[in-house]
Amino acid sequence: MDPHSTTPSTRRGRLARRGMCLAFAAGVLALSACGPDQTEEPDDGAGAPPQEGDGIPAATAQVQDGDGTELGTAEFTEVDGGMEVRVDLSELEPGHHGLHVHEIGLCEPDSAAPDDPSETGDFLSAGGHLGGEETEHPDHPGDLPSLLVTEDGTAQMTFVTDRLTAQDLLDEDGSALMVHSDPDNFANIPERYAPEGPDEDSTSAGDAGDRSACGVVEATDA
Repeated sequence: MDPHSTTPSTRRGRLARRGMCLAFAAGVLALSACGPDQTEEPDDGAGAPPQEGDGIPAATAQVQDGDGTELGTAEFTEVDGGMEVRVDLSELEPGHHGLHVHEIGLCEPDSAAPDDPSETGDFLSAGGHLGGEETEHPDHPGDLPSLLVTEDGTAQMTFVTDRLTAQDLLDEDGSALMVHSDPDNFANIPERYAPEGPDEDSTSAGDAGDRSACGVVEATDA
């Protein structure tokens, strides 16, 4: 037999091997096309300017007690539907505490009340509740949910209110976040306890007791 002659089965084998080589080369080209040398990179949004509602607070408050001890922070962030308030505090007495925004951005210990200088006490410089002259408690714009402090003295809470705006918090005389010593009763006094209705202490501040911690609300640095 001629050593250079081929049989049909031999020719089929060579064609099969040639096809496999071509397929392998095509695969290598396909992989190189999508490898690390490509010039386009995915747009992950990095470097985009901040937009309203992207989680950047409009204002913050550094909260401290009457001795000047830093207790934590509060953040105020504009979101769809209102203002998100995020509170993260520690070293407080366990239990429920009234939480409000007060009308003046001054947190001075042993200070006088703006409307009655003869009355003094911690953080009275912050005045009354924000919007306190517009309606009664608990419908003031500055009336917030009660703060629940756990046994280890910490409290974390996040909620959204449609009563507050950045303009309210950062007006000419500012505002302050206030933590009170006692629970806020939200002027919810049943008639069987008070047939004549809640008294002035309830309709002005919810009988929340002394002012135990305060933080001036300040605009977030751009």
